[in-house]
Amino acid sequence: MKKPKLKRELGLFEVTMYGLGIIIGAGVYALIGEGAGIAGNAIWMSFIIGAVIASFTGLSYCELSSMIPKEAAEYNYTKKAFGKRLAFIVGWSLIVANIIGAAAVAMGFGGYFSHIFSTPIIPVAVILIVLLSLLNFWSLKESSHFNIVAATLEMVGLFIIIAIGVLFFRPNVDYFYSPAGITSVLSGTALVFFAFLGFENLANISEETKKARKVIPKAMLLSIAITTILYIAVAAVAVGAVGWEALSSSKAPLSLVMNQALGQNASLVMSIIALFSTSNTVLIMLIAVSRMIYGMASQGSLPKLLGKIHKKRHTPYKAVFLVMITASIMTLVGDIGIVAELTTIGIFAAFIAVNASAIVLRYKLAKARRPFKMPLNIGKFPVLALLGVVTSAAMLFYFKPVIWLAELAILMLGLLIYEWRKK
Repeated sequence: MKKPKLKRELGLFEVTMYGLGIIIGAGVYALIGEGAGIAGNAIWMSFIIGAVIASFTGLSYCELSSMIPKEAAEYNYTKKAFGKRLAFIVGWSLIVANIIGAAAVAMGFGGYFSHIFSTPIIPVAVILIVLLSLLNFWSLKESSHFNIVAATLEMVGLFIIIAIGVLFFRPNVDYFYSPAGITSVLSGTALVFFAFLGFENLANISEETKKARKVIPKAMLLSIAITTILYIAVAAVAVGAVGWEALSSSKAPLSLVMNQALGQNASLVMSIIALFSTSNTVLIMLIAVSRMIYGMASQGSLPKLLGKIHKKRHTPYKAVFLVMITASIMTLVGDIGIVAELTTIGIFAAFIAVNASAIVLRYKLAKARRPFKMPLNIGKFPVLALLGVVTSAAMLFYFKPVIWLAELAILMLGLLIYEWRKK
């Protein structure tokens, strides 16, 4: 009897929409106001620089995913470059980060749902995680259908904002004004960069993607390019319609733009978009982390039972349900906003490992097949991967010391688990 395997059923369109769904998320809706407060009318420049920085790491992922098209992507890249110990620590850190992230965003969904229907937040968050986990278990193809609908709605929301912004555009806006010049623009970049996170999750569905060596890199580049264009347009029309001062002083900055045309209905429209956006982000994080666990378990780095594939559904069902239970428990913490920063610091730590792996593997596996190879090289040395290491390391200084200590504790726990399992 044949051992059940993951099913390759996603094409370029589905994978690109998957990328757009997780990147757009709810980040730009929240970050643009705070970013405008730092960079002023030149916030659009911060988004351009943020996109360039994101592309450094994105190109490393593109090359490595074309070379090693496997689930638990970061684990596999680091394992090939630096060995099992560091690979386990990187994989462990991302598993913890994404479970915490899924719980935090589910709480955000509960908050928006409560705003409309006056329901308790935590039960709604848990119900969302359970329902989306069942969808994740049922089929990645069915999950991608939900993602396509949600991602389309997220983009429609941005298109509406762009259209309204154009209608109420003020022609005398100085788009290069920034309170402290280029310093403010760069500070704004450090903030809005978070709106580009998510592209890395595409690498973790490689084994369920048709022609993954070519499709995953193309989808990553398309996702980053499309979101960059949308973000720049939204930033430009937002400051043009209501001004950077108004954006920075609002808790719902893009609602101000919608208010110009929709009045009181703007809040409801934004809440509906936010429901789809947050639920889609939770779904994709649940998918990504279950595939990370599956990939590591199938190679013996986690208990092998977590690498089991369901005979009919062709999904890693035990990993899916483990993630469902742990993410649901995390919501019981209540206010986990600060803890949620562990998600992003864990991702940046992984980015350093991925970019470093891209450099090392240029020499260690010099003859390996690379359908995609990043540009700008000095001999074999990938300059952009080095820039990815530097910029990812620089982003770590954006976090508070307590987040550093918490991440260090997670990494040390991962090391202890690795050494214990090795015995």
